Amino acid sequence: MAYRIKRYTQTQAKKFGVSVKPSKLKGKKLDVFKGDKKVASIGAYGMKDYPTYMELERKGKVPKGTAKERRRLYKIRHQKDRTKRGSAGFYADKLLW
Repeated sequence: MAYRIKRYTQTQAKKFGVSVKPSKLKGKKLDVFKGDKKVASIGAYGMKDYPTYMELERKGKVPKGTAKERRRLYKIRHQKDRTKRGSAGFYADKLLW
């Protein structure tokens, strides 16, 4: 089953001038494209992301504030790989968190 791209991710992709499609790589959520060129495959398929946590909060499946806390922890954990513009870590941070 392919990852369902959330509105948050689509909006973020537009801000950064890229497009996203469900990944063709096993174990990844999204392929990121700049024009026709694939620049990265991001997101571990089995893991949740910010828009997913927001959806779970709205449905009452996780406590309020969970998405914000998970985002904070992600950003701390990935500080080194999320700051290089154009890298897979950068796009994962900007599009999924």
